[in-house]
Amino acid sequence: MTTYVMKVLIAFDQLANAVIGGHPDETLSAAAHRRHLEGRSGWRNLINALFFWQGDHCLDAHASEVARKQLPKEYR
Repeated sequence: MTTYVMKVLIAFDQLANAVIGGHPDETLSAAAHRRHLEGRSGWRNLINALFFWQGDHCLDAHASEVARKQLPKEYR
């Protein structure tokens, strides 16, 4: 997948999370893992099942958010 397509998919993912009341710069997957850490699992199992080939997709998404990998290099 091209970098442009990934950026657009991440933007839609973050928009969906913001629309449901989440942080505007956090993906649904990262939010699901953060909620799991807070004791509120919710959607984590379903999201991980959708991305079954990635192991623990939500954990990886959360780690990516914490490392700020979606930010341009100028903002890291």
